[in-house]
Amino acid sequence: MLALDDFEIAARRHLPRPIFGYVSGASETNASLRDNRSAFGEFGFVPRVLVDVSKRTQKVELLGRSYAAPFGIAPMGISALSAYRGDLVLARAAAQANIPMVMSGSSLIRLEEVAEENPAAWFQAYLPGEPDRILGLLERVERAGFGTLVLTVDTAVLANRENNVRSGFSTPLRPSLRLAWDGMTRPNWTLNTFLRTLLKHGMPHFENSYATRGAPILAKSVMRDFGAKDHLNWRHLELIRDRWKGRLVVKGIMAQEDACIARDSGVDGIVVSNHGGRQLDGAVSPLRTLPAIADAVGDSIPVMMDGGVRRGSDVLKAIALGAKFVFVGRPFVYAAAIGGEAGVSHAINILSAEISRNMGLLGVNALSELRSGRLLRLSGVDGD
Repeated sequence: MLALDDFEIAARRHLPRPIFGYVSGASETNASLRDNRSAFGEFGFVPRVLVDVSKRTQKVELLGRSYAAPFGIAPMGISALSAYRGDLVLARAAAQANIPMVMSGSSLIRLEEVAEENPAAWFQAYLPGEPDRILGLLERVERAGFGTLVLTVDTAVLANRENNVRSGFSTPLRPSLRLAWDGMTRPNWTLNTFLRTLLKHGMPHFENSYATRGAPILAKSVMRDFGAKDHLNWRHLELIRDRWKGRLVVKGIMAQEDACIARDSGVDGIVVSNHGGRQLDGAVSPLRTLPAIADAVGDSIPVMMDGGVRRGSDVLKAIALGAKFVFVGRPFVYAAAIGGEAGVSHAINILSAEISRNMGLLGVNALSELRSGRLLRLSGVDGD
């Protein structure tokens, strides 16, 4: 495994088709998923030479904490179906590497267990518009010891995940001959992830949607855990900000105007994100809106981003265009699926080594030296 993309190739062979399809796919035509990657290819570096880069460092200060690298693990739902105890695997590897891991609200492992393994982990919530349900979950997250809450705001309605249907994945997960055949042809996953989970922990449930345990993944009522969020609005954010005393980050910002409203509402940071292309098909890459958002917000709060990051060069391009920090999702789930905690640690080391190497080749010692002047928009590429 020499690059993050190698984990995806291996995971495709290891995971049943429905599970791999759920992780890898996006919505409708995958247009946003493709743009998340292609946007990075529209920029090239302008390196400087004869610079002493022997003391270069990629350490970064973010939300009152020092991290070893400028990237973290993005929240990814049902990771425990891809890797045995997937959320715990991700949390342990992140703690060991001193990078943030954001636990997904649609996970299958209790948030309290993740907090025990990694007290510095962040928790990402999908919240409805009912204040009592909002406050109940906030109280539970606070009791567990999470210091940073990430509110994802780009899921007002459920996306059209045609790819899930085509690959055989559904919510609830429906037993079928096709699913059984997929399991039989992937015996490593079936024995060491699925059956191991059933024997040791029982049928997986959606554990963290609200203050109480949610439905099992096979239950017909499971969709109620993803109930209507179409009436969630800025007033609810104010309620959350008033109640939540820890650090509050809003994820899913794509418009400059929304970034300013979030800042004025008292959040501690924002994540520019189109949900990995999994929500509105045709939404542009976050990298395209990042510079304007960073300019509008200034230094008042940190601007982070995710979407399409696969190389250390991608991380550095995002930072040059205004990001304080970057989150990476799918590759770390693939790494967990095929290698457990050791696989995730290896993926983290690969990305960190690429960043360090590229900083040296660029002629920079600190991430703060990266500016948009170190990039040129390339001609003759898509989007130019």
